[in-house]
Parts: sequence; C-alpha cells; structure tokens
Amino acid sequence: MTDQSERSLRERLDEVVLGLACEAEVAQIEALCARDPSIARQLERSRLRFLALDETADVEAVPAGLWARISSALDAVDDGASPRTDAQDSPADQSAQILPLRPKPSVRHWRLGALGGLAASLLLAIALGWSLLGTPQPTVVAVLLDSDGQPVALVEGAPDNTTLITMLEAARVPQDRVMQVWTKPDDLGVPVSLGLLAAARSRSLSVSGLPRPRADQLYEITFEPLGGSPTNLPTGPILAKGFAKAPIR
Repeated sequence: MTDQSERSLRERLDEVVLGLACEAEVAQIEALCARDPSIARQLERSRLRFLALDETADVEAVPAGLWARISSALDAVDDGASPRTDAQDSPADQSAQILPLRPKPSVRHWRLGALGGLAASLLLAIALGWSLLGTPQPTVVAVLLDSDGQPVALVEGAPDNTTLITMLEAARVPQDRVMQVWTKPDDLGVPVSLGLLAAARSRSLSVSGLPRPRADQLYEITFEPLGGSPTNLPTGPILAKGFAKAPIR
C-alpha cells in the first residue's frame, strides 16, 4: 500500500468517525475492519482523536413517541396508505414526524436491512475488541505547534516505540528539503531521529532501542536536506514542536 493510498484510507476513516461519510462508505469501512484488524485499529485511533468533539455535545432527549411514529409511518407506506398525522401533537412533536417524499422499500426489506446493518456492526465491534486487546494503546500523545501556536501535527507514541505522526495541515516544504521527525528520550541527551516525512503525508515511524515514551518528552519536526540531516542532528528550521502528555485512561 502506497503512502497516498494510506492517506486516502485515513481520510475515509476520519469521515466515518465524524459522520461525514455516506451509508455506502460506512458499509465499506465496516467490511474492511471486519476483514483487516489493522484497519479496525486505525478506525479506533481516529475515534479516540475526535472523542473530545463528542464530549462537547449536549445530550438531547428523543421526542416522546418518535419511534412509534416512525414504525407507524413505515407500516402505512408498506400498505400504500399515507402516514398518519396528529393535529394534537405539539410543534416539537410535529417537527419529528416522518413524511415520506417518495416510495420507500417495504417494511420487510427495511427490517432485513436493519438486521444486516446490526450484523455488520457486531462484526466491527468484534474486530475492534480483538485488535485493541492485542495492540498497545499510545503511551503518550503530543500536539506539535508552529511558531504562531497553530497545531501542525499529532504525535502518538506507543510502548514499542512505534510513533504515529498525523499531519493536521499541509506543510509548505521547500523543494530541496524534507521534513524530519525528532524526539529527546533523555532531557540531557541529544535529539534522536524518528524518520522522514513526505510533504503533507501522515505515517508510522518505528525506531528500535529507544526507551519507552514518557510524559513531557520533546517531539519536533524540522526541515532538513533531501535524504535527512547530514549530521544526524537537527540542522534546519523547526516546523513545529511540542511536549508529550500521557492520555487519561
């Protein structure tokens, strides 16, 4: 799988988590997760990244009698009749009534589709549960900021020193430069290169022999000559940097 195809998949997963994907796209992602535990892990990572957005939304109660009206409307359409409306309903309840605009599939087909969606969801849940049990979650997370304090990249460091770099914006990389990711496992030591990044591409980097990532560990991205720093130390301008934090479990 090329970097471009990986980035395309990552965007699709983010759209599913944010509710921006169509039903067909969601079904495709669920099928991919059921077949490939690594994709299921990526979907869960995406969900965790956007979890803070969910937590900012207020919980709203479903209007009384909504599900009964939905069922009645579907039964009415299946029988060829117009769905019932109730003039005594309050304005809030009337806004929740379902008025079909075009012929709908039969209730039997709708129920079969619902059961099929439920089965796919169960397969996805099983795949996610299995993958999460077998894969260590990030030990640290860091948001790298530029000189203006704007977020540029998200860093997730795993216990096995696999580092997931998610670019949050398209960096303007000079033609004769490449982005290089660094960290300082030891505050008193020298920076260690984690690897190179193509322009505006997100990827996983892995370096063996490093200590387990820790809170307050420095991460940064610099612009280096093509092929990487000639001294194996940062030499170019800093694109973004930040200190890691341990996620709350």
